[in-house]
Amino acid sequence: MPLRSLGHRAPLLWLVLPYAVGLAVSKTAHGLPPSICLFVAAAGLLIAGAAWQSRRVWAIALLTAMVAAGAASYTLHRARLPDWTNLPPREARLGLQVEYAFARVYENRSTGLATVIRADPHLQDLLGQRVYFSLRDAAEGATALRSAQLETIGVLELLPENPPKNTFEGYLASAGMNFTLTRGAILTVTRPPTAFREFCDAMAGKFALMLETGTAGKRPELTGVFRAMLLGQKDELNEEQDSLFMRSGTMHLFAISGLHIGVIAAGIHAFLSLLRVPRLPKLVIGLTLLWLYVQITGGTPSAVRAFTMVALFQLTLQLRLPGNPVSALATAALLVLMVDPLQLFSASFQMSYGIVASLLLYGLPLGETWLARWPPFPRLPQNTWRWWHWRIAALWRWFLTIVAIGVASIIFSVVAGVEYFGLFTPGALLANLVLVPTAMIVILAGMGSLICGLTGFALGSALCNHAALLLLWLMDEGIRRFVTVPGVYHVAMFKAEWIGPVVFAILLGALLWGYLRRWQGLRATWWLPPGIVVVALIFGVNFV
Repeated sequence: MPLRSLGHRAPLLWLVLPYAVGLAVSKTAHGLPPSICLFVAAAGLLIAGAAWQSRRVWAIALLTAMVAAGAASYTLHRARLPDWTNLPPREARLGLQVEYAFARVYENRSTGLATVIRADPHLQDLLGQRVYFSLRDAAEGATALRSAQLETIGVLELLPENPPKNTFEGYLASAGMNFTLTRGAILTVTRPPTAFREFCDAMAGKFALMLETGTAGKRPELTGVFRAMLLGQKDELNEEQDSLFMRSGTMHLFAISGLHIGVIAAGIHAFLSLLRVPRLPKLVIGLTLLWLYVQITGGTPSAVRAFTMVALFQLTLQLRLPGNPVSALATAALLVLMVDPLQLFSASFQMSYGIVASLLLYGLPLGETWLARWPPFPRLPQNTWRWWHWRIAALWRWFLTIVAIGVASIIFSVVAGVEYFGLFTPGALLANLVLVPTAMIVILAGMGSLICGLTGFALGSALCNHAALLLLWLMDEGIRRFVTVPGVYHVAMFKAEWIGPVVFAILLGALLWGYLRRWQGLRATWWLPPGIVVVALIFGVNFV
């Protein structure tokens, strides 16, 4: 019996995979000449167009063109300035366009990411460069918000080209930052943020207040977790909570990503369906509200990626096209990398797309295979089933699917945990099997609180908040006891920097190979991805 989750075609993988290879090659080579790469890309496309009847020539030419395009894209977007390599830090007065503002840790200091739009004559080569800034607020009290333009002064320092991945400098480099501007101040705000950005900032503040309606001051540590989960404000977590969620492998619950966007999208869809909104307006209104939520919560790359996936999926349903999640994943990845290719090297991109790919290529087929191999009541014809037979069968199907998805997610998250957090968390599978469904209920409760708050129904908002805090208390207590169990987590790191990326690439190749073979042939095919992870852990990881 063929599996429904197999057989999906994703022709855009011919573009996104070689493009990603080109980005990785150029990064490893510290940037390749973009002019040569673009010439090779153009030549490859011309050859592919001329030789479209020869499948082999067409494939080789297209793959070469995309690899060259990726290599050129990395160099152009990284935009390193060789003349600054050996220069010491210096004072600089710069005009900045704020791209992203971090949560405020200190009352009179703004931090974020920005692009240089003005510079003194001797610093004109900095125009267009992206910088991380940490500066005192302006004298008039104006702070840095997204889209605002600032006049600043501070100490400008060049970031290392390839800093360690699990450091803040590594995060900045993966975001395309080349410089830091610190130990200075915002002189003035030359242009205030746009009305839309001010609206998003104001709504974020209102949402934060709504999420503590009826609970203000009672359990501030749980309210902080609630806001972190709903609004992505991870600064609300204290050091102990941060450590607990990291060691249990559940820190992903506090980044606005696929889980949050998917649950919010489902909630919006259900709410609009209750109001009997027609199909097309429901799509437009739903995506608009979801986009507003993404922007109000900061517009982080992980949230934008998740929104892209949801939008593609809902558009497919609206057009009544056959569901193809693998193609939707490839399309979303290609769109994201075309806009911001450096996201490929960020932990959030690799974890989100890697885990989703593992779920689609491995987890869902594995769950269906288990169900076909161990069906409920195999010797009893279905037309003789009673109501309780159907209930048990549905529960069994749900259980096998959840376990298969958990196995698939842990395959990638184990490697990512060692690579980016220096932790091996074998207990994450069990923790996520319990906490992910609980977190989904908390997110829905938070959504209910926001809807009630926006409509002025304070009592409903308070009830939702109390329900969410009760679940968060249970989660918190459960995690505190769980991490004390021996073997739940271990401090670990790869023996060499290249091992992690190579394991990621091999693992992705194994998933694609198994999916194309419909996970048939070799008896050990299903064990290949977990086997790769086990071999990497045994021979490539140092456990502390």
